[in-house]
Amino acid sequence: MIGLISATAAGAAARDRLAAAWPDRTRVYEGPVGEAVREAFAECTQLVCFLATGATVRLLAPLLGDKTADPGVVCVDEGGRFAVSLVGGHAGGANELARAVGELLGAEPVVTTATDSVGLAGLDTLGLPYEGSVALVSRALLDGEPVALETEVAWPLPPLPTSPRGAYTVRLTDRDVVPGEHEVLLRPPSLVVGVGASKGAPEAEVLGLIEETLREAGLSVRSVAELATVDAKAGEPGIVAAAERLGVPLVTYPAEELAAVEVPNPSEAPLAAVGTPSVAEAAALLRGGELLVPKRKSGARPAMATCAVVRRPGRGRLAVVGLGPGARDLLTPRATAELRRAAVLVGLDQYVDQIRDLLRPGTRVLESGLGAEEERARTAVEEARKGQAVALIGSGDAGVYAMASPALAEASDDIDVIGVPGVTAALAAGAILGAPLGHDHVSISLSDLHTPWEVIERRVRAAAEADLVVTFYNPRSRGRDWQLPKALALLAGHREPTTPVGVVRNASRPDESSRVTTLGALDPATVDMMTVVTVGNTATRIIAGRMVTPRGYRWQASQEEAK
Repeated sequence: MIGLISATAAGAAARDRLAAAWPDRTRVYEGPVGEAVREAFAECTQLVCFLATGATVRLLAPLLGDKTADPGVVCVDEGGRFAVSLVGGHAGGANELARAVGELLGAEPVVTTATDSVGLAGLDTLGLPYEGSVALVSRALLDGEPVALETEVAWPLPPLPTSPRGAYTVRLTDRDVVPGEHEVLLRPPSLVVGVGASKGAPEAEVLGLIEETLREAGLSVRSVAELATVDAKAGEPGIVAAAERLGVPLVTYPAEELAAVEVPNPSEAPLAAVGTPSVAEAAALLRGGELLVPKRKSGARPAMATCAVVRRPGRGRLAVVGLGPGARDLLTPRATAELRRAAVLVGLDQYVDQIRDLLRPGTRVLESGLGAEEERARTAVEEARKGQAVALIGSGDAGVYAMASPALAEASDDIDVIGVPGVTAALAAGAILGAPLGHDHVSISLSDLHTPWEVIERRVRAAAEADLVVTFYNPRSRGRDWQLPKALALLAGHREPTTPVGVVRNASRPDESSRVTTLGALDPATVDMMTVVTVGNTATRIIAGRMVTPRGYRWQASQEEAK
């Protein structure tokens, strides 16, 4: 819950806007400001104080304890100009809260945390449990000192400017080890504990068995991702309580699925009881992984609980990101977030140059020139299979004549693939021209490098006969100068010479140019590969110099009647 505190009418107005936007996340604290801050500090995970920073600091000072447990606090000035991350920037989430508040209220977020200020991913913001000298190692990263990254378990981390060796270490491990003086341990959620239990097995027996098993195997309880068992035990109180105590989800599977898993220690007892010869081992192994600890029983007499431990490798993450037509303000926030999350960026060199300044320090960039699309797709998938967080970039929308198709053709289900949509060239050109895509429309690439011309011609003819608005991608190059005239001729067989045509070059970029002409007047020689050509349908009109295709055909009918 986010506590909201204000002292003046102006502060209350901004406070109420926030409360209205986040009704389920916020609570307004009324009354004397000092009492309101103390009450909210004790009850909420975050605070937004619409107060002067000096006053807020004085009110908070006696309340501050442990930065890992204190609420995150954001301070908004009286004029609503700034949202300042004041306390708990990382651990309390105040940095992200300041950005969210700023976006909602139109205020400038002010974040002074050192790592955020220079674009580094904070070691305490990676979403993983951590131990050790976070401040010391973070300072070494900020100062450019060599920091080694040791990955005992492959996991998709954001970029970190690390070295093969160094006096400081970031260690990704699920082992139960103590961090060194200059070391940070990151705990990936790599361990799955399969659990079986007799009816009425006590929580203490189930939990004790799990903790003892992990301890003796030298594994960290902080890397447990989930407990797994058979559906028949989904409501078993001891198992449910153990999962709650560990703070992990309880995942259950049907007995017939578990029965199909090969295990080293099957047994007749669970087969008779729940329909599978293995519960603990089979539930842990069902989704793959390495069996680290085979089934073992609790020490009680009779033993009422069993468990087994499996390490699942981290799944690589491939984000296929559309950069839009080129203008920075048409790059979506989601795309920006994925670029900053990726430890490896793969892309065409000219597209990499567009967004290089957005990458975090330590991002590994794999760029290549024109004509290497399939190679880039294979490279991106291979990097993801190594457990990396990868971004594969393309212009416009990555799924439209771009990198998503070759990447997904290479990818199998052993990696996570995330598609990030972008503004297409057709949409950007359409917005410049007016509203040419107001009714049914189609995009057709005239490049026959990958598609036989006979196929392209058949599609153009079908679009002409169906009276669709057509946007031509890759319309003409020095080596392909006859395809556009041919395509226009096919359209001209079904449309008047006065049909509006829009021509946009470098949509949204500094050297953007556009014009509206007609099907009969368009000179194909004025078109190149940086151009998008949009041909209207029989209903498209030029109004005040803009192309407009009506949403329905009633307009066309009324025009015909007027004649």
